[in-house]
Amino acid sequence: MHADESSSCTQTSLNTSSGVFNVLVGVTGSVAALKLPLLVSELLQLSGVDVRVVTTEHAKHFYNPADVQVKIYSDSDEWELWTHRSDPVLHIELRRWAHLFIIAPLDANTLAKIANGICDNLLTCVVRAWDMSRPLLFCPAMNTAMWNHPITAEHVSKLETFGYREISCISKKLVCGDEGKGAMAEVPTIVSAIKQYILHQPDEPKDT
Repeated sequence: MHADESSSCTQTSLNTSSGVFNVLVGVTGSVAALKLPLLVSELLQLSGVDVRVVTTEHAKHFYNPADVQVKIYSDSDEWELWTHRSDPVLHIELRRWAHLFIIAPLDANTLAKIANGICDNLLTCVVRAWDMSRPLLFCPAMNTAMWNHPITAEHVSKLETFGYREISCISKKLVCGDEGKGAMAEVPTIVSAIKQYILHQPDEPKDT
C-alpha cells in the first residue's frame, strides 16, 4: 500500500508474508526527518523487505508524503480505524506486523517520552506495546546543545537498558548552523545496521 492510497488499515493489509522481513520506520520531529524518503527508498532495494512508516505530527513538517513510496500511518489513522470493540487497534496491529522497528530520527522530545514510558501518540504507543524479543533501533538527532545536556545521556542509557539499540549520532554542521555532535547517522549506516537483522530473520510476529 502506497502513500496515495487509503489511510485505513485492516488486519488483512498488515498480514505478514512468508519470507518477507517487515521493517517499521518511525519518524519524529527532527529536521533529519527530511531523509525519510531516501531511507525508505534504500530499504525497499533490499531483497525480501517490506516497509511501513509511522510518523509523529511534528515530523510531517519536514518531508513530503508524496516522496515516500510506502504507507504512512499517523495519529488520525489510529482513531479512524477503531470504532467498535471488535475493531483492530492500529498500534497493536503494527507491532504484530513488524519484525524490526527503527526510529530515525528520534528527536529529544520523543526520546524523553520513551525513556519515561509515555505513550501519547501512535508512534510511542507502538514502542510501549513492542515485542521485546524483536529488535528496536533508534537514531538520535537533535541540536548539539540538546545532545550535550546531561539528561540526554540518561535517556539514551535508559533505552539501552530496555534492550533497544542506539545507532549513534554524528558530528557535522547542523541545519541550524551549529557544528558538533547531534546529527542523525547517515542513511547507509542505518541501512547497514538493519541488514544485520535481515540476515538472521526471526520467526513470524506472534499474534498476542
